This record gives sequence, structure tokens and C-alpha cells, in this order.
Amino acid sequence: MSVKEIMTNSENKMKKAADILLDELKGVRTGMASTGLVENIRVEYYGNPTPLKALAALSTPQSDMILVKPFDPGSIKDIDKAILASDVGLTPMVDGKVIRLNVPALTEERRRQIVHQIKGFGEQAKVSVRNVRRDEIKTLEKEEHDKLVTEDEMEKGKKQLDDMTKLYADKIDHMVKHKSDEIMQG
Repeated sequence: MSVKEIMTNSENKMKKAADILLDELKGVRTGMASTGLVENIRVEYYGNPTPLKALAALSTPQSDMILVKPFDPGSIKDIDKAILASDVGLTPMVDGKVIRLNVPALTEERRRQIVHQIKGFGEQAKVSVRNVRRDEIKTLEKEEHDKLVTEDEMEKGKKQLDDMTKLYADKIDHMVKHKSDEIMQG
């Protein structure tokens, strides 16, 4: 494997770690209604766990309410049960053929807990990025040992990996700070 292929592979893996963090942050409650809070809740639908966004139209008609309108009105009980069982902390109110979810304002203490949780997500993402760096450095060293790349190419590759790791760690820190600020300002 060439140094260029190793760098491309590394960047793809680091980008994936950042993308996973972004998805996790979408599901964190900010005190304002967001369909991201519930869109990935798994609903048992005809024996298959299905994301809520595939079963219903999700909207936020008010800043403190999420409206769930199932495509199949027969699935409303399953959706209700899945939302109750999830960890989003919202109580569904079935209103005919729709479900209303009121999003209460967050207390200061709860905001601090959520920020702490977000920082944990960020740290997990940075650990993933550093693990990619460690694994790819091992690959580079093996390639150099097997005489597939020169020592200079290996050193240049390590430097590129260090730079890429710092870039993605900074991106992750920025995402965590942005979401934390959003929550604390509420």
C-alpha cells in the first residue's frame, strides 16, 4: 500500500469518526424542539426495528413541540411505545392521528449534565481518531520494514498523519464547543 493510499484511508476513517459524533450531537436535547431528537428512534414495525423518520412525517410547528404524523395510522401505538421506551425523556401525547411531543425548557443543572455528556462524546470521537493514527503508523512502519516504502516516505507519512489527527481533533473540539454553547444559552 502506498503512502497516498494510507493517507486516503486514514482520512476516510477520521471523517467517519467526526460524522458519527455529528449524528450523536443531533440527538442531544437543547431545550428547543428538533426532529433530530426522535428521528432515529427505532420502532418495532411488523417485526422490524425501523427508524421513526421512515414511518412518520416529523415537524416542529412550535419551538417547544415536535409533531409526529405516521404514514400508517395503524402504527401510532407502536410509535408511542417506542418513544416512551427511548431515552429522549419526552412523553408522547396521542391526538387522533398525530403524536405531539412537548419539549420542556432545560434547568441549569440539566444543561450542565448534557454538556458533560457531549464532552464525553467528543472524547470518544478523538480516541477513535487517535486510534486511526496509531494503526496507520503501524501500517507505515510495516511497509517500510518490508521495503515497500522508503524511510523518508514513512517519516513524511507520519508527519501527515500527525497533521491530519490534529485537524480532526480540532474539528471535534469545535463541534463540541458549538453544541455546548448552544445548550448553555438555551
